[in-house]
Amino acid sequence: MTSTNNVIRMGVVGAGAIAQRGILPHLSLPDVQDRVRLQAVCDPVPGRAEAAAQKFGVTRAFMTYEELLEHGDVDAISICSPIGLHFEQGKRALEAGKHIHFNKTMTTTVAEATALIDLARVKGLKIVASPGEVLRPHVQQIKRMIAAGVIGTPVWTICGAAFGRYHEDEIFRKGDDVLSNVDPSWYFRKPGGGPLYDMTVYVLHGLTSVLGPAKRVTALSGTRIKEREFRGMMMPTDADDNTLMLLDYGDNLFSMVYGTAAGNLPTGGPAFFGTGGTIMGAKLNGEPFDYPGKETADLPNGHISWTLPHVVGEHRNLGEMHVYEDVMQLVDWVRDGKATPVTAEHARHVIDIIESAYRSAETGRVQDLMTTF
Repeated sequence: MTSTNNVIRMGVVGAGAIAQRGILPHLSLPDVQDRVRLQAVCDPVPGRAEAAAQKFGVTRAFMTYEELLEHGDVDAISICSPIGLHFEQGKRALEAGKHIHFNKTMTTTVAEATALIDLARVKGLKIVASPGEVLRPHVQQIKRMIAAGVIGTPVWTICGAAFGRYHEDEIFRKGDDVLSNVDPSWYFRKPGGGPLYDMTVYVLHGLTSVLGPAKRVTALSGTRIKEREFRGMMMPTDADDNTLMLLDYGDNLFSMVYGTAAGNLPTGGPAFFGTGGTIMGAKLNGEPFDYPGKETADLPNGHISWTLPHVVGEHRNLGEMHVYEDVMQLVDWVRDGKATPVTAEHARHVIDIIESAYRSAETGRVQDLMTTF
């Protein structure tokens, strides 16, 4: 169902914070119009889709997802809705013949992820599932350095992410118009809420890009903050917001990974400890290491996401550059048959880690992971 002029007609599902930061601004820039075009947007909040369409030049606006699939005239969609909705929306998109970019996390269970992967295969459709940490040149350089023995025998790693008040304080939640009063409450509720699905997913993708699939997980987990304040109102929470897990990669190589309500290590990414050295973020034994594109990231006001292949020109002045990169991975795949390493199978393995960690916390037992990539 690709357009005859080889321009991918993109639909955006949800016009909340991630769409306004990471999808709509990038795809409305002139330099991508020969490859991808914003064809449709939908959002259930009255007036939000229309306002987003007007601001970003989207051809069509709908209030319901059903209308977008039936009347949006799209080839592919980027799912920017709450994580708990991703599976059903993804399934319906595939059934309607649409390629999909999933914002993280693709689904909340392995069974859901497998169902989507199998359906896409049957339908001959493509799935790109964020976050594409595997694309980052410094992540690939870390993988090469560890394989070459630069830090000796790797022994253990640590990484994670914390909520803090990031979502309550985003700029898209502080205004009074329909585009700037986006409710963040879903981030703190099941299904799909909590820092593991929303934030720790990044380091899990980075970690497994370097070390490969994990084999076992054990965890402690629960809800530490029982309610949160937003715009003078209290929001009850039930999603786990305080999780500590241990991953086993085999041969007694372990990782400590956290997804918590507060508190971050200042490592700037996973820290890898070996018998002959340490890698923390983009530093080897405390000194920056070289990787392809580092000179670009080191420019004044530079950013490590500037090393991603599609992040050029005005895209470097917008937010969520890595999300835009993942969308363009799908666009290239659909247009040119250029497969991407940002795979649904990798995303499924990370989902396996998260789901198994919660199961371990409930049962008090180590969980074997059943997936790979």
